[in-house]
Amino acid sequence: MYIPEEILETIRMIEYENLDIRATTMGINLRDCACEDIDKLRENIYEKIVSNAENLVDVAERVSKKYGIPIVTKRVSVTPISLIVGSALKDMERKESIRECARVGETLDKAAKDINIDFIGGYSALVHKAITKEEGILMDSIPFMMERTKRVCSSVNVATTKSGINMDAIRRMGEIIKETANMTEDAIGCAKLVVFANAPEDNPFMAGAFHGVGEGDVVINVGVSGPGVVRAIVEKLKGKDIGTLYNEIKKMAFKITRVGELIGREVSKELKVSFGIVDLSLAPTPAKGDSIANILEAMGLERCGTHGTTAALALLNDAVKKGGSMASSYVGGLSGSFIPVSEDAGMIKAVEDGALSFDKLEAMTCVCSVGLDMIAIPGKTSPSTISAIIADEMAIGVINKKTTAVRIIPVPNKDVGDYVEYGGLLGKAPIIAINEYSSEEFIKRGGRIPSPIHSLTN
Repeated sequence: MYIPEEILETIRMIEYENLDIRATTMGINLRDCACEDIDKLRENIYEKIVSNAENLVDVAERVSKKYGIPIVTKRVSVTPISLIVGSALKDMERKESIRECARVGETLDKAAKDINIDFIGGYSALVHKAITKEEGILMDSIPFMMERTKRVCSSVNVATTKSGINMDAIRRMGEIIKETANMTEDAIGCAKLVVFANAPEDNPFMAGAFHGVGEGDVVINVGVSGPGVVRAIVEKLKGKDIGTLYNEIKKMAFKITRVGELIGREVSKELKVSFGIVDLSLAPTPAKGDSIANILEAMGLERCGTHGTTAALALLNDAVKKGGSMASSYVGGLSGSFIPVSEDAGMIKAVEDGALSFDKLEAMTCVCSVGLDMIAIPGKTSPSTISAIIADEMAIGVINKKTTAVRIIPVPNKDVGDYVEYGGLLGKAPIIAINEYSSEEFIKRGGRIPSPIHSLTN
């Protein structure tokens, strides 16, 4: 039960501190859509999505109005498409199969448009150990799919702690990211494409959401976000010791998570589907004050990126997870603090001031909940350098037994000092300098980096 003081506190957090439900995502199992006829497969996919999610937006908006809590985006995630297209593509020539696979992406886009959701995720492949024929086709089709769609998000899992790191897949993803950048306006396709290590199956956040094979038929997952709320608490604790700071963040995360679960369960109840998880992530927006960087600066850092930033982020991430996990029995997804540069006004300012570098961002991913996220780099960057950046981040995830990801944007005809602007939640990204020495010979070796010794835990 909520007491009056809690209700008033929640109202304040919504009105003045940007508390919201960042993502309400319906996960849908598409495995029963598989068919040897590609046209029938697309028809099955469209009908399954629309029949289950046609009321998602209306219900989410009704629940949002009932409780006065904004639900920013409504999304759908589906079974990784590479798992259901194989039989329909098996007798086709390579070029034809790539084209037809991309058309499956167009079907996802049409379904998303017709039910009026913001994004649909699951144009995905799981290649952490090897690449099957259908997974290779899907990967190769990503640039063509992105060129023809607006709401489809794609992800590729190239590493796990149990399997190691698939360097062949990483090499190909460097090329695919570059191709996607060249085939979409201002490389916008790259903003909807993420490369994972240890990808979670119940993540409600895009671009990495897909409906895992261990999930049920239809489920609602929610992602809560409240950087502004946490920043306000931290600003009130100026001069207090670290333990006090940690404890107050933890208590606020508890309250934020309670709100998230309340909304998620209400939406799932009205839709008559199962409730899945609450993702505890603090996800920033370009709005003033709704920034992870601003939280770290409120802790006492002159600018995000200076010495101490990684320690402050580690404190924040752990406090959020501990507080949130006490508020809900079903916590999942990514859960922690996101550091997407283009979506965080404080991060952008830190880059502009020269305080935050690419290398410091990589160090911060050792303790944040995701990885190198929404970072724009010079368009001249080679595919092998992009692959090497991915490899570094995958190594951090595999060795530390955590999810890491890369969503990097090589913007054609842009260089350090330029900007690329997407608007909305995707924000504005300054082009960041990266190390220009070559990694090509290393990436060309291919093969697989074995799993670390601590993966042998059975």
